[in-house]
Amino acid sequence: MTRPAGSAGGSVGVGSLCVLVASVLWGTTGTAATFAPAVGPLAIGAAAMGLGGLLQALVAAPRIAREMSALRAQRGVVVLGALAVGAYPLAFYTSMHLAGVAAGTVVSIGSAPLASAVIERVVDKRRLTRRWMTGAALGLSGTVLLCMAEAAQAHSGPGAHSVRTTVLGVGLGLVAGFTYAVYSWAAHRLISRGVSSGAAMGAVFGLGGLLLLPVLLATGAPLLGSWSDAAVGTYMALVPMFAGYVLFGWGLAHVPASTATTLSLLEPAVAAVLAVLVVGERLPPLGWTGIALVVGCLAVLTTPTRTAPPTRTAPRALVSTAEPDERAESPEKATPARHPAEW
Repeated sequence: MTRPAGSAGGSVGVGSLCVLVASVLWGTTGTAATFAPAVGPLAIGAAAMGLGGLLQALVAAPRIAREMSALRAQRGVVVLGALAVGAYPLAFYTSMHLAGVAAGTVVSIGSAPLASAVIERVVDKRRLTRRWMTGAALGLSGTVLLCMAEAAQAHSGPGAHSVRTTVLGVGLGLVAGFTYAVYSWAAHRLISRGVSSGAAMGAVFGLGGLLLLPVLLATGAPLLGSWSDAAVGTYMALVPMFAGYVLFGWGLAHVPASTATTLSLLEPAVAAVLAVLVVGERLPPLGWTGIALVVGCLAVLTTPTRTAPPTRTAPRALVSTAEPDERAESPEKATPARHPAEW
């Protein structure tokens, strides 16, 4: 593995850890939403992502002001990311409401790595590595098993979901996964072009939060109906959305969006476990197998690789006089440096 000069494996590890911690925080959102049953999914999503996004913009305001020229140069990316931020929570929380906490989370987050990979391949011409493909295969297989396990419970129990609502929920989950991939790509694009993670996340999520304010004003009255409902809205805005996306922004500074969205497959596993332990949903053995595969995906993507010992550099005179076929025998000298996350 060849690393660009100035980068270190430790930075990739820190970035991966930030994404994983963010994923654990995000995994609590579906369970937290069940403690405010009188609040609709649109209000929950608008409050969580809208207020959380505005808070990110407020905290990052000095950085945004300093880097305004760079953000204006990439205004198309900022607007695209903000539109995705505005659409994501509405689709995500409605998906969980219709299909169930576990299934909605699994489909939304499980489809994001594929969408991210397609975006990076088409737009950025990024090569998909074997390590990412192995991890993604494990993670996506696990999310499929989790989804199948949830679907098997669709007709059982008092809280069963009809086939029609489950299918609609899954469709909205795919929309959520795509928009998640879009704003992750947009934030990483800004960071890779010299914008700090604070300014990038603050600009994208702040503008997205502004787009969600009308939805919050139209649907958010139940959040003020009781202290418990208000507490749920406050928790969602401050912990999973504000703190979680600050960590996610730090992670995007060190790993590409496709890797970050794949690492965030931990979220549906956390959501499924919490749905069983707290909400009371049942998860058959097939679902636990899916969780095990997701854990295997995370192990593949986060386990450090062995770094080859440095090769001895030949004297300049010898290199300059070598025959072309002799230089071709040392492919590592001709291999371009890759991104530290492209294992």
